Amino acid sequence: MQVVNEVFPTDPAVVQELMKPGPDGPIFMVNLLKFKEKAEYEDGRATDLSGRDAYMIYGRAVTDILPKFGGKAIFAADVTFLSLGKAEELWDEVAIAMYPKRADMVRMSMSAEWQAAAVHRTAGLKGQLNIETVLQESMKAALLSQMGIKA
Repeated sequence: MQVVNEVFPTDPAVVQELMKPGPDGPIFMVNLLKFKEKAEYEDGRATDLSGRDAYMIYGRAVTDILPKFGGKAIFAADVTFLSLGKAEELWDEVAIAMYPKRADMVRMSMSAEWQAAAVHRTAGLKGQLNIETVLQESMKAALLSQMGIKA
């Protein structure tokens, strides 16, 4: 299995797929994040921020932006240990966000507010994997109810 971290999709087929309706919602985006050692802003601004610190500026902003598009931050945690399998390098953090539908995530990422915050994302990320997931039908009602989300 080959793994390629990216900050933005580079494959036109992936971008085209993102524009399709996707599965019946909600979707849960699993984000495997790898941070730069030192933040690097595209506009060349000087900074003493680490990549993680820059990304956290973005993360706090997105936590406020998500609800405007029906989304919700579900989970974020540092990766500490790989107990099964092998990887050349571990990701630094795992985060999960919920969106009612894929289109809501796409709309959010096209909003001026998200794009303003995303400069910190780009400055801090070395790369990431975004994995779209859906709940298994047998677990959907119970889990959504526990999370305070209407099915």
